[in-house]
Amino acid sequence: MSDEPPKPRPDEQKLGEQAIHQERVLDRRGFFTRGLREFLRPIADAAVEKIQEVEESFAPLRAAAAVSRGSTSSRSSSSHTLPILRPPGALDEADFLSTCSRCNACVTACPAQCIRIDANVDGPNVAGSAPFIVAQESACVVCTGLECMFVCPSGALVPTRLAEIDMGLAVWNADTCVRKSGQESDAQECTICIDDCPIGEVAIRLHESKIQVLDGCVGCGVCENHCPTRPARSINVVPRAFNTPASTTA
Repeated sequence: MSDEPPKPRPDEQKLGEQAIHQERVLDRRGFFTRGLREFLRPIADAAVEKIQEVEESFAPLRAAAAVSRGSTSSRSSSSHTLPILRPPGALDEADFLSTCSRCNACVTACPAQCIRIDANVDGPNVAGSAPFIVAQESACVVCTGLECMFVCPSGALVPTRLAEIDMGLAVWNADTCVRKSGQESDAQECTICIDDCPIGEVAIRLHESKIQVLDGCVGCGVCENHCPTRPARSINVVPRAFNTPASTTA
């Protein structure tokens, strides 16, 4: 009796060859799939990183958009729901954030105590843990000494002439203002935003019974802080990065 294994039938041999061929095809496909995945991984990682950068760049814009919503938040949480202003003399936002040492010197020097540093590192932080002002809570009064600029050791705040300060631009909302449409027949004679402005008529004035914000506005936020309308103020300072140079009226 022969010890040789029985030879496979032709049909069995063909099936075996087909299985081997299919296995080789799958191996090649797997090889190319793995190779393609490794090739595309740096591109995908770069795309994700770019998307994150874009998302971060919109954080200040989302904060500025809150200008029309108003807020009932407490002082401890309001920095995340109200638009923020940087102190007078601040560099452009990106340079300010990279230059500021977060030393607290400007916070200590401010006589109005309007400059704060958001120390919230465990949650949303639109201020980047750098000095900021929330005008509705405590506005910059553009004090005589402008001490914050001169005590800054890092250069994030640069000594600037009063007329050249640019924290933002006030925007008046005629629809919610107690002056209503600005027509003499239905207008209440509220001029608090004009009367209390520390800059004066080069920044804001009454023109044809309407509030008119001029290029002289430095964005200190006193008008917004003193505005009597609630819950939203009828005049708000839009941070410098989002304003336009033109005079602003309703």
